[in-house]
Amino acid sequence: MPSNRVVRVRSSSEGGAPAAFRDGVVRLQQELGVTPDFPPEVEEAAARAARSPRLPDLDRTDLPFLTIDPEGARDLDQALHLERDGDGYVVRYAIADVAAFVEPGGPVDLEANRRGETLYGADMKVPLHPKVISEDAGSLLPDQVRPALLWTIRITGEGERTEVTVERARVRSTAQLTYDDAQRAIDGGEGPETLTLLKEVGELRLAREAARGGVSLPLPEQEVTVEGDSWSLEFRSLLPVEEWNAQISLLTGFAAASLMVYARVGLLRTLPEADPRDVKRLHREARALGIEWPAEMLYPDFIRTLDPSKPKHAAMVVACTSLLRGSGYVAFDGEVPADPQHAALASEYAHVTAPLRRLGDRYAGEICVALCAGTDVPAWVLEALHGLPKTLQDSTRRSRLYERGVLDLVEAGLLSTRVGEVFDGVVVDVRDDDPKRGILTLRDPAVEAPVRSERDLPLGTDVQARLTVADVVTRKVELVVE
Repeated sequence: MPSNRVVRVRSSSEGGAPAAFRDGVVRLQQELGVTPDFPPEVEEAAARAARSPRLPDLDRTDLPFLTIDPEGARDLDQALHLERDGDGYVVRYAIADVAAFVEPGGPVDLEANRRGETLYGADMKVPLHPKVISEDAGSLLPDQVRPALLWTIRITGEGERTEVTVERARVRSTAQLTYDDAQRAIDGGEGPETLTLLKEVGELRLAREAARGGVSLPLPEQEVTVEGDSWSLEFRSLLPVEEWNAQISLLTGFAAASLMVYARVGLLRTLPEADPRDVKRLHREARALGIEWPAEMLYPDFIRTLDPSKPKHAAMVVACTSLLRGSGYVAFDGEVPADPQHAALASEYAHVTAPLRRLGDRYAGEICVALCAGTDVPAWVLEALHGLPKTLQDSTRRSRLYERGVLDLVEAGLLSTRVGEVFDGVVVDVRDDDPKRGILTLRDPAVEAPVRSERDLPLGTDVQARLTVADVVTRKVELVVE
């Protein structure tokens, strides 16, 4: 159940994110104590490593891998190759080998452990690793020989995983495709066989996901256009190829988790069952947006009825991320945790496919390589293992604050010229400690904002509220019920 939302900000009158947005993101970075810049000793160590990475002996540059990523992406973690195997398939997934560049305990490693993950804010990201690694020497860019962790996963014609192994290998991507490129090629019956098989395997895996009761949120991109003082919001829904591609990453995460659970050593991504109160709140969100959700319909089935190409449905998908509350990591060595599952995925699951952008993936990948090779898990991994969940949880919290701050900035910008107007909406949440304050979902634009009233707010009820504050500098929005 991927949770990352992408907010892209553009201006038709200037290149890159406009000044009002950039200034707001810089203030947010200062508040959170994060910066895209690295200390000189970290940059120097990264540059040295980039010049002489540790290349494995196994050469699989014969395989025509390709990458599929957003337009303009440079931190390419994954490259893909698929082929038929009788009635089934062989999925080969090359993952950037960050450990080939990062010395345990060295400057790059220590800084990565401090950061935890890459933070995204339009074109103003705060990277986990210096760009000389994450966007150059360690990235699976086309026509470059790169060290990788090569996953080989065999699946049946019904999409069921049967075998898995991972080993270090040299690989070379032959093409860097955008999602639009890949979708056009698949729709037109063009391009390499890998793209045709990606559709087949992706659809098989989506069907298996539905059968086991799992769900992946088809999170739309939110694109904000800023022209002078005018802000507008549009949702871009996912292309089918994006969901198929995500299924390959999920397949690999399930395979990694199965290896680690069997060996009783590893690092899992976990999520408890959804709180019924959060599900009830989502029912109110659906009502606010005018979307039918029958009381007897389970949450995963409801998600599959949504069409993110429709703005209100896209807003509903974004609201459903609230059910990710409580997600975390669990490390173990010698005994499998009592509740190792990721509830939204209805399975054990591990993050291993984005080591350029997530710290924990490097450690989990090292464990799986050792298990498949029949060697000891590296001491540096085991020494860090039990402290990793807290490190990763702290970075996840920081990432959510960053994401929330960017969204608050965008919503304040959208409404900044409409202070004093009255909006229709539904009260979707009321504070336990102050029933006169809560959250209002506006019908148009489809955003959430704090609301207050002189009397107790009527939960789940249509109200009219006047916009009293929409401040881009403080990222604050507030409405008052009439």
